Amino acid sequence: MSDSYRAVVCSELGPPERLQLLRLPHAPLAPGMVRVELKASGINFPDLLVIEGKYQHRPALPFVIGQEAAGIVAEAAPDVDTFSAGQQVIVRMQTGGYAEQTVVPVDQIIGLPAGFSFAEGATFLVAHLTAYHALATRAALSARQNLVVLGAAGGVGLAAVQVGKALGATVIAAASTAEKLQYAARFGADHLVNYSETRVDEAVKRLTADAGADVVLDPVGIAQDVALRCVNHGGKLLIAGFAGGSIPAYAANRILLRGGAVIGIRAGEAGRRNPQMRRHELEALYVLAAQGLVRPLVLATYPLHRYAEAMHVLASRQAIGRIALTNGD
Repeated sequence: MSDSYRAVVCSELGPPERLQLLRLPHAPLAPGMVRVELKASGINFPDLLVIEGKYQHRPALPFVIGQEAAGIVAEAAPDVDTFSAGQQVIVRMQTGGYAEQTVVPVDQIIGLPAGFSFAEGATFLVAHLTAYHALATRAALSARQNLVVLGAAGGVGLAAVQVGKALGATVIAAASTAEKLQYAARFGADHLVNYSETRVDEAVKRLTADAGADVVLDPVGIAQDVALRCVNHGGKLLIAGFAGGSIPAYAANRILLRGGAVIGIRAGEAGRRNPQMRRHELEALYVLAAQGLVRPLVLATYPLHRYAEAMHVLASRQAIGRIALTNGD
């Protein structure tokens, strides 16, 4: 093991081109900490916002970007008895993922699901925990309910299609191209809506005999009038992000008339505030993974030094599934 490692560092806020690939010295291994040699790092849309200072979490400069990664435990502090050198793990963090190595508290690592590659592990938890927290915990989605997933070919969207099917819902997947919808269908969507050709709310009404959907998950931020018209009386609109680039304002009168609820989804913050809930969600998600019901779709990987290129692919909103950075093999 060398005395330093490579990491993508944000020293000033701005686009990916302002990031730097630097060599950093090894961090000391304090009690309760684990050192992980990272093999893959997941790229998430909030990463693009964090480096521009536009996200809810604003780490102090400089920082290593990245919220999730996967790799092999290199060493653990003497007081750590739950993980040891050689184990394959996923690392959850607010910063530090775009790197060859990280040192984190032991409660931020979890075993890699059986059969998962490092790239799959590095792109599993952020999207799938968001989907599970939104649909199972916040919306209490149940069998035979109708679920609309907007942006259904993105990381959170495909995860929501999988989780929705696992919970027994009828899934209506909406995306902007026929190619994207093919992947949603492959992941189990019951109905497909191309919203570059037809209004989502009109398609949802047609597919639900004018009733509307019990739950609508929106990680994109579509027009508020369209989103609210998708929801049935007493239904729930889940706001999980604004990958579309704009932030809609929701009309209170429309919410009142529908007797519905607009629910904000911040899965990471919810888990930090309620660790017991997060443990339950992780256990449930790992059961679904073991049953083969949930798994990330990684269609593109880039070596660590091509981080800016990979981030721009995600920013273009043309990516299907997940993108990962990789180290070594």
